[in-house]
Amino acid sequence: MEEFDYVIVGAGAAGCVLANRLSASGRNNVAVIEAGGNDNHIWIKVPAGFNKTVYNDKLNWGYETAPGPHIDGRKIRFPRGKVLGGSGSINGHLYVRGQAADYDTWAQLGCRGWSWTDVLPYFKRAESRVGGSDEVRGRDGPLVIEDQRDPHVLSNAFMAANETLGLKRTPDYNSGDQEGTLLYQNMMRNGLRWSPVDAYLKPAMKRPNVQVITHALVERVDLDGKRATGITYRQHGQTKQVRARRDVILAGGAINTPQLLQLSGIGNPDDLAAIGVAVKHALPGVGRNFRDHYAVRVSALVKGAGSLNERSRGLRLVGEVLRYAATRKGLLTTAPSHAGGYFRTRPGLETPDMQLYFAPASYGGGRYGTTVLDTVPGMTLGAAQLRPESTGHVRALTADPTAKPEIQPNYLADQIDRDALLAAMKYLRKLLATPPLADYVIRENFPGPDVQTDEQWLAHARATGSTTYHPVGSAKIGTDPMAVVDPASMRVVGMQGLRVADASCMPTMVSGNTYAATNMIAEKASDLIPET
Repeated sequence: MEEFDYVIVGAGAAGCVLANRLSASGRNNVAVIEAGGNDNHIWIKVPAGFNKTVYNDKLNWGYETAPGPHIDGRKIRFPRGKVLGGSGSINGHLYVRGQAADYDTWAQLGCRGWSWTDVLPYFKRAESRVGGSDEVRGRDGPLVIEDQRDPHVLSNAFMAANETLGLKRTPDYNSGDQEGTLLYQNMMRNGLRWSPVDAYLKPAMKRPNVQVITHALVERVDLDGKRATGITYRQHGQTKQVRARRDVILAGGAINTPQLLQLSGIGNPDDLAAIGVAVKHALPGVGRNFRDHYAVRVSALVKGAGSLNERSRGLRLVGEVLRYAATRKGLLTTAPSHAGGYFRTRPGLETPDMQLYFAPASYGGGRYGTTVLDTVPGMTLGAAQLRPESTGHVRALTADPTAKPEIQPNYLADQIDRDALLAAMKYLRKLLATPPLADYVIRENFPGPDVQTDEQWLAHARATGSTTYHPVGSAKIGTDPMAVVDPASMRVVGMQGLRVADASCMPTMVSGNTYAATNMIAEKASDLIPET
């Protein structure tokens, strides 16, 4: 049985950071256990390859949600990366920190040390960014953040239409103040995806004190009373164990971390009894407080703009491939969302509650859940409520570690969420009618002009909305009875030698895409863990 100081479960956004930072001094031996394989895949490296990776069974856990009671009983595909880099190797590249108020709220909820002032140094430490103020942006970190290399004319028209409607253009939405319209910043370097593997893990793997074990499914955390001593995993049909002299650190994300805790006998006693797992440590909050961003789309047929739909076929695609090879610009450098914005859907809000997404392309007639571009010229406008009130759960359905857990985000359960999306959908239609974006519109084709009433709009949201791949909160930090992780040490409450540092720790949803916040959590945890 091998033995290490730290055993990290999961080589995604958080696990890669932890492996790098905890091994940097050379004093600690670190093992990283990853269920997937290596990231040596052409479509992981090419930014536009998102369309090829996000639903690729070889790179993905293949999850789906449980039927949603407030979305017409639908199940929704719920991709999570199963590869070195985790979802950071298959995601949409967008770098979004959220609002300063998000983290101040965490501190107000009892998570001292997690206010915006507290976490900003970790955001800065993580990144290499050209542009923005030195007060809020980092210059020499491992995570490269670039501006778009080749903004599309439709993206510029989208931003101009937002300005016409009173939404200012924001100089840097990652400053802590998001409000405004913008071009998204991307985790790319020289026209290639810059994943957590590139930024953190590959440098760490050059050190003799780091070992990465792939194709290894962790079955349980091994316990001696209230202390974690290591993990048991299965690799190539064999059961193996690794011991941890100091800590086992779970970094599997908001789905796999609570499931592994439950399989190890840590969680709500009723949940554990339902799957026949003996209670080793009762923690009612494991798997609860689960949240995700739910988004809706409006799309239109366009003219005179050269949307990505046409550029992705035939001889034009050949030209794009040659252009990418020569200049690292063009179609293949694009992310799923190009432009966006943050605005308030109702009076009385102190900060924006809605995020906008824009792409000079359209997919499957406008619907989520497909990455197939339409054959006719099109564009897509999307919206997601930033801080949903609806919460759900993640729950193991069996003691079998190969079985998929139940994922229930409970989308649109809360009236506030429904009202916010209703206002957003109306705003998206207004944008389509506002010059200069309107100058390119032939007609709205999804959901189409037949949708007019509030009831019809909400029916559209229930029938066609989907995840934006931002699950959080299922093992939250905090001090209340439902807290799972101590915010001062990242230890699982009531346990020794067991810590969690990933998106599952977020006590509330951050205002936007969750990669940046997850990266920050791991950066901060890498300081807290050796000290506590």
